[in-house]
Amino acid sequence: MHSGPGTGRVVAGRYRLHSQLGRGAMGIVWHGRDELLDREVAVKQVVLPPMASADEAHATYRRTIREARTAARLSHPGVVTVFDVVEEDGVPWIVMELIRARPLDQVIAEDGPLQPAQAAQLGLSLLDALTTAHAAGVLHRDVKPSNVLISPEGKAVLTDFGIATVQGDP
Repeated sequence: MHSGPGTGRVVAGRYRLHSQLGRGAMGIVWHGRDELLDREVAVKQVVLPPMASADEAHATYRRTIREARTAARLSHPGVVTVFDVVEEDGVPWIVMELIRARPLDQVIAEDGPLQPAQAAQLGLSLLDALTTAHAAGVLHRDVKPSNVLISPEGKAVLTDFGIATVQGDP
């Protein structure tokens, strides 16, 4: 974790950003605090390209809302919980459960390959989470090591439903 330009900012009058947890193609995930409910959260800030047109910004807004709705349909210990979506300066922010964990790709890079039994257990956990998602009509479409968080206890949690599809959704 490290601090950055958003550190200390309060989003939607409620979510205080503490430090950056990660950065991806579509945004930044912050360690934050829900000041109303007095709990730690993860807050995903959507970052638009500097030269984004109004149409691109609108499409990104719709995609972010779809991501949050898709993940919020699921209730499973192996899927990150979405608490809220708020708007700040015309951009949506997704507020989620804070998972104290490292992405699987980081675990492997820092600790080396998983032991076969651990890899099998993680695979079964992810299969259970994906089975629950599929039963709810959700297809993740982006399962990869950077979207699987591994807790210090070895629990796997699937994140980033940004390109997921929902059965019946055009």
